[in-house]
Amino acid sequence: MIGSGNAHKIANLAIASALTMSLPSLSSSSSPEPIEPGVAPEMPASIRADEIVGRWGLASFQNPNDRARTEAAARGQCKQPYVIGAGTSGGVVMHLADQATPQELRLKGSPGGKNYIGPAGPTPGEQDREIVSFDGRVLITRFVDKDAAVRYGNMVYVRCAPRA
Repeated sequence: MIGSGNAHKIANLAIASALTMSLPSLSSSSSPEPIEPGVAPEMPASIRADEIVGRWGLASFQNPNDRARTEAAARGQCKQPYVIGAGTSGGVVMHLADQATPQELRLKGSPGGKNYIGPAGPTPGEQDREIVSFDGRVLITRFVDKDAAVRYGNMVYVRCAPRA
């Protein structure tokens, strides 16, 4: 025999079980998959790919106090420029960290207003580099991956003058 206090508990358990069994049918709807915390779906960048295609002098720094000196050093590298090419799918052709062969990368935006360069996928991805600043003449990027960021530092690209 079930006492009246226990009957109430059993009824609550029966209701909870019934609700739990109906949840799988609700979750099979076309709702989007959850997004990892801190990672956003890909969205357009505020910088266009054609704005960074070209010839660039390249140098890097770790200490922010070295930025001006590094920009001057990058300008001096225009004798042997780093070429950012136009991709066939609207991206840019650049190297990923530790990769010998350049590949087409995308410019990606984020809800926080930051821009990234990297392969297709969530933003920021481990292979992405954040565009720290860009004024049309000087582009500064930093790799998202902590190990690559330490090894490469802040990459300074200074636009080379067009060939005469």
